[in-house]
Amino acid sequence: MSRLPEESQAAAGLLVTDFDFHLPAELIAQQPPAERGLSRMLVVNRQTGALRDSTFAALPSLLGPGDLLVLNDSRVIPARLYAKRTVVRDRQEPSGQIEVLLTEPVAPQMLGAPGLASETRESNVLNRPAGQPTTAGCPILATSSVARVGNPDPQPANENCWRALVKPGKKVGIGERLAFPSSSGAIELEAEVLERGEFGERLLRFEPVDDFFGILERIGHMPLPPYIRRNDADADRERYQTVYSHDRGSVAAPTAGLHFTPQILDAIAQRGVEVARVTLHVGLGTFAPLRVDRVDEVHLHRERYTLSAETAQAINRAKAEGRRIVAVGTTVVRTLEHCAQQAKGSPLQGHTGVTEIFISPGFEFRLVGGLLTNFHLPKSSLLMLVAAFAGRERVLAAYNHAVEEQYRFFSYGDCMFLG
Repeated sequence: MSRLPEESQAAAGLLVTDFDFHLPAELIAQQPPAERGLSRMLVVNRQTGALRDSTFAALPSLLGPGDLLVLNDSRVIPARLYAKRTVVRDRQEPSGQIEVLLTEPVAPQMLGAPGLASETRESNVLNRPAGQPTTAGCPILATSSVARVGNPDPQPANENCWRALVKPGKKVGIGERLAFPSSSGAIELEAEVLERGEFGERLLRFEPVDDFFGILERIGHMPLPPYIRRNDADADRERYQTVYSHDRGSVAAPTAGLHFTPQILDAIAQRGVEVARVTLHVGLGTFAPLRVDRVDEVHLHRERYTLSAETAQAINRAKAEGRRIVAVGTTVVRTLEHCAQQAKGSPLQGHTGVTEIFISPGFEFRLVGGLLTNFHLPKSSLLMLVAAFAGRERVLAAYNHAVEEQYRFFSYGDCMFLG
C-alpha cells in the first residue's frame, strides 16, 4: 500500500475550495495539438515535489523494463443529439430543438444508482412482456454482456434506456416524446421521458431500432466538454478518441490517452514495458461540479468497467514481483484501486462491474505507483484524486507552475507524469 506521510489523515477536514486554483481562460485548450503526441508534459516527483518541464515524446524514457503500463480502451460514442418535442400527454406542442446528451445506459448493475430524483408514474411502464422486470419502464435483459464475468467486449445491457442531460429542460416533462431527426429531416430515433431529475437530468426510453449505435454514428455529435466553447467538427471524431480505443460506451474521453501515437506505444514496448488494458466507460458525472462543501461529503456517480482475466494476471504478477504499475489516466486509477479494494488482498480476478470509488487525500493506493494524467478542473474530484496520489500542496504547486509556464489545460491540453 502507498500513502504519503503528510496525507496520512482522512479528508474529514478538507473543503472542496481547498482544491481551487486560478486558471486564466486562455489556457483552456479549445483544439487538440496540430499533431497527436506533440503535447508538453510536466514531470513531477511525487516524493519530493521536484518539477521538470518536458514533452510527451519523452514518456518512454520515464518508463523501463518491468513497468506495467495500463491503458483504458473505452471508445467515445457520439452522445450529443438534437431532438424535437412532439407530443405531451396527447397534446401537440410547438416544435423546438432540444439538446440531449446521453450520459449512461440503464443496466442491471445501475439499479438504485444515485442520479435522478424519480417522479416515475406507473402509466409510463409500457409495452413490456408479462413478468419481465423493469426499471422505470425499461426492460432488464435476462442475459447481458455487461453481467458476464471477464467479458472482453462490454456493451450496454439495454441500449433502449439512457440517463441523459436535456437542455433546455424546464419544459420537458414526464410523458413527453422526443423525435431525433437526421440532417435530411427523417426521424431516426424516438424516445419517451420516463423520469425527471435535477439539473436537467432525465431518463429516456428509446423505441427499439435495429442498429442503435449505427444511428448514433450517423446523427450524433461528439460530446466535447462544455469548457470547449465551439461546436464539434469532423476532426473530433478521430481526435477525441485514443488510438487504442475499442469498446464503445464512454460519453467523455479518457483524455490522458489522447496523447499516444502508435509510434510512442512501439517505443514503450521496445523498452521492455508491459502494456495491459482495462475498460472503464466514462460518464459525465466524472466532470460534474461538486455540489457539496466538504470533501468527505462527496459521493460520485457509478461507472461501468471490465477487468479482463489477462489484465488481472498481469497486475497480479507485477505486484508479486514488486514492479511498478503505471496508470494512464484517472479512469485507470479508479478501476484498478476499486478492484484492489474489492479483492481485499487476494489476487485480482477478471470480471465486469460498476464502481463509484472516490479517491481523495488519505486514500491508500494498493496498486498504482505512477500516473500520467491531464490537468483537471479546479475543485474537481479528479484533481482530488491526483492530490491523493502526490500530495495536495505538491500538486497545487505543480498546477501553479503549469499556469505560469502557459501549459494548455483540460481535455485537449497538456499532461503531467507523476512518479
